[in-house]
Amino acid sequence: MAEFKHGTMDIADHEKTFSGFVKFVTRAVIGIFVVLIFLALVGA
Repeated sequence: MAEFKHGTMDIADHEKTFSGFVKFVTRAVIGIFVVLIFLALVGA
């Protein structure tokens, strides 16, 4: 097994995945709020 050296790991893929996750969650929350506001206005 390779020896681990702190600070040498390439985290570009991790950052890209996390950025995508944050974008997805943000859009999902906005979508949920839009649906809730629509239901409140329609009176369902």
